[in-house]
Amino acid sequence: MKKLIFAAALTACFGLSHAKAQNVNGVKLTDIHVDYIQILAVKSFLTDKQWIALEHGQKVNDYSELYIRDDNDKKMEFNSAIDAVNKMKAYGYELLSVYTEQVDPSSNRPVYVLKRK
Repeated sequence: MKKLIFAAALTACFGLSHAKAQNVNGVKLTDIHVDYIQILAVKSFLTDKQWIALEHGQKVNDYSELYIRDDNDKKMEFNSAIDAVNKMKAYGYELLSVYTEQVDPSSNRPVYVLKRK
C-alpha cells in the first residue's frame, strides 16, 4: 500500500512539473500580484479565435509582449474576451468595468478592467 501511495505521489509530481503555465512576457499569471489589470481581445488572422493582451502596469517595448502565452511561447487562443475574463477569475480577479478603445475612425473594441478580489 505504501508503494502504491508513493508511486501515485511521484506520478502526480511528475505530471504537475509538465503542466502548462500561462504567462505574459515571461511572467506567470500566478506571479502577477497587482490590484488591477486590463485585457483586450485581438482577432486571430486565420481562425475565429482571439488572442488576449493583458496589461498589468509592466514596461513593454513591443505590443506583442502583452499577449498571454503558453510555455512554448505561443500566443494562447481564446474563444472571446469573456472567455479570458472567466479564466482570470481563477487567478483571483473579477470584472470591474468595460470601456471602448478606438481602433480606427470607424471601429472600437472593448477593454475589460479587472480587479483583484
